Amino acid sequence: MSETHSPGRVLRTGRTLARVVLVWAFVTGALIVLDDWLSGFAMTSWWQPPVAALLLGVLAAVGWPLVMRVALPIAFFTLGLGSFLIMGAGVLAIFYAIPGVQVHSFGTSVVVAVVMAGIAGVISSVLAVNEDEVFFRRARRRGTGAGQGALPHGVVFLQIDGLGHAVARRAVRDGSMPTLAAWLRADTHVLRAWHTDWSSQTGASQAGILQGSNEGIVGFRWYDKERDRVVSVSRPEDAAEIERQHSDGSGLLAGDGAGRGNLFTGDAAHVSLTMSSLAVVVGKGSRRERRSRDRIGAGYYTYFANPVNALRTLGVALVDVYRELAAAARQRRADVRPRVERGGIYPLARVGSTVVIRDVVVNAVLEDMLAGRPVVYADFVGYDEVAHHSGIERFDTLEVLRSIDQQIGRLSRAAQLAPRPYHLVCLSDHGQTQGQTFADRFGETVEQLVGRLCGAVAPEPRRRLLGLLPPAPVRDSRRPAESWQVTSALAESSGLIARRLRDRVSPAGAAEEVTPVGEAGAVTRVAPGVVVSVSGHMAHICFADLPGRVPLETIERRWPHLLPTLVDHAGIGFLLVQSEEFGPVVLGRDGLHRLRTGVVIGEDPLAAYGEHAAALVARVSSFRHCPDVVVNSRYDPGTDEASPFEPHVGSHGALGGPQQHGFLVHPREFGDPGEVVGAEQLHRVLRGWLTGLGHPEPLTTTAGVGVLTPNG
Repeated sequence: MSETHSPGRVLRTGRTLARVVLVWAFVTGALIVLDDWLSGFAMTSWWQPPVAALLLGVLAAVGWPLVMRVALPIAFFTLGLGSFLIMGAGVLAIFYAIPGVQVHSFGTSVVVAVVMAGIAGVISSVLAVNEDEVFFRRARRRGTGAGQGALPHGVVFLQIDGLGHAVARRAVRDGSMPTLAAWLRADTHVLRAWHTDWSSQTGASQAGILQGSNEGIVGFRWYDKERDRVVSVSRPEDAAEIERQHSDGSGLLAGDGAGRGNLFTGDAAHVSLTMSSLAVVVGKGSRRERRSRDRIGAGYYTYFANPVNALRTLGVALVDVYRELAAAARQRRADVRPRVERGGIYPLARVGSTVVIRDVVVNAVLEDMLAGRPVVYADFVGYDEVAHHSGIERFDTLEVLRSIDQQIGRLSRAAQLAPRPYHLVCLSDHGQTQGQTFADRFGETVEQLVGRLCGAVAPEPRRRLLGLLPPAPVRDSRRPAESWQVTSALAESSGLIARRLRDRVSPAGAAEEVTPVGEAGAVTRVAPGVVVSVSGHMAHICFADLPGRVPLETIERRWPHLLPTLVDHAGIGFLLVQSEEFGPVVLGRDGLHRLRTGVVIGEDPLAAYGEHAAALVARVSSFRHCPDVVVNSRYDPGTDEASPFEPHVGSHGALGGPQQHGFLVHPREFGDPGEVVGAEQLHRVLRGWLTGLGHPEPLTTTAGVGVLTPNG
């Protein structure tokens, strides 16, 4: 083990008996207190409270897990509160079964159920009998005859979604991640950076890391011209289809591995909270047989089957809602910028990732380690979610990061008494780059901008207050000016490439008439025949009525103002287009880069995006579903900011700044992997570490099911 060892406390039989006796005694006392405090609740004899406490204990031990099998959806969507309502019915039945007990309110039984869970939680904390201690006891019991010497060391990969390398370094330095800081200061682990693909988002990164391939994944969502639909990696059907296309059975978790909270399975035998494995919405013909995999909702059931967990989750969730409301109010009072609206149901939705999913994933990983599974990969999404809405290093975002670090500490302690030795590796799928949103900065979304340039008819403004007030002013990035002044201003401010593009299309005269739009498709057009899809700092423009990848020359003829205006726009860094003459070309304000030959004219538009930008962009250009025009937001190295096309403060999805640098913390004994560029290369590094520990290499099979060969 590379982790610092501490003996920990292992639950003993005597402590278990003490817990049972104390819970029974305290529940008895609580019933006596409630008898005096609650109206409509009375116990007339001395023997009734201890008997009721005994029966309630049996109900909690036996009845609660059965209730949770039925009420799991209610427990999740109500953060555990709904399960207490159902449990209250059982409490009420017990009170009615005891002669002489008077109950006139269903609410009383619910209060008793909550009080019981609270008492059990407090006593468990006092006796250090929490879920960690239970895990330690069970792990010690199972590990006694496990023959640890015959097992290769296991690895638990913990992904902190969206945490960039630079932010991770500062968080370690400033005390926001004390667990990782302790590893680094003890010199047992190393903190490194790795470079993402052009599409710096979870879909492309996890497909590469877990499946070993992210070929063809051009964004978090993209337009499939052949089927006239937008593909999204967060849609179960699409995630399953993407995994089917990229899985050869030899994923990172092939064999007896486990995946928790991910987009893809990595060919694991045990998965939960994984998008591509949601069989309830994925057709049987489009997924592989997964007989050994956990049933849908198994992770939630295992966690919420413990009433103490349900009560704790409810309490922590309420605290997190308060923190979100307070943080949003604090930003408004201080006029912190950039910022986005954080009202509506977001405070309630946020706790799903920062509290509920986090706790369920940790509980599932604990069980995986208890079962001695060789490799586990789990995703913590809370930081990414809050950074989107608050900022990448705002105080409330770092609080969420600290809570994730605490859970990593729990898992590190649990690893010490698992049936096999475990190494912990922490990493991220990408970083985030901060900045004011494109719409707020320029007065229109990128979809509106493209639609306007492609001939969309502006909608009539709606009058406010039943027509009594004039229409709201249309937000537009253009400033009113005389026509000649506008022309002069455009000419003076136009960059080299914009001027050349305008010169190329001006002799052609009037633009050709656009092909009439056929039957309306499933995807909204921003202009006739034009579709725009957005993934953070990346936007895709597709011309739905033209087959194949539409070349630069055709775009110039049909939409002559589109490319010149886009390359000149202050919020756009560069465009990728396909030229019939030169192949893939990157266009910027003051230069172009021909990817096929490497020729640069003027200033290299990729210069601000790192030495690997050209290769990464060229790779995407070779994808089958590469959009007709790919737009990357402009990154300003001076401010370290870029304006995302989505309404987020911290965002990602393309090149530019911290979003393209994930972090990797691994045991020093694993060795230096060198520079890692792209998720597929990171997969090979992680797979190599597993092989070095003695894990068998999975074989590629046409059936998509991994077969493991013995070592050697």
